[in-house]
Amino acid sequence: MTGTVQAARSTPASSGSECAVRLVDADKVEAVRSRMPEESDVTDLAVIFGLLSDPGRVRILIALLEGEMCVCDLAATTGLSESGVSHALRLLRGPRVVQVRRAGRMAYYSLADAHVRMLLDLGLTHVGHAGQDRLKAVSSQ
Repeated sequence: MTGTVQAARSTPASSGSECAVRLVDADKVEAVRSRMPEESDVTDLAVIFGLLSDPGRVRILIALLEGEMCVCDLAATTGLSESGVSHALRLLRGPRVVQVRRAGRMAYYSLADAHVRMLLDLGLTHVGHAGQDRLKAVSSQ
């Protein structure tokens, strides 16, 4: 095998998630590494996924799928306090997940761009499929 390095492990795989024989395809590893994003882009993406780890922030983003809203409307929609919504929006503005439009003393928030909408849509679709798969597994038992 061209570009393949093989080394035997001295201990057997105990959990089934470790390789009994370590086989590295050097050509594949190099091809993937050459397409790996810059470290700063990986870090920025991790920050965005971290922001999506909070259900309250996700509810805010789902509400914004319907269009721009003010803090009061977002609080009423999500069940969060206005202070909690403001704090979440401040966090979401930094990495450009949401944007703000000011009209006099009012501030209206919306999703920053179509990429954020796509990320949410794909995530919700994925969760829906996962939920359907769980239901099928339970009903077949």
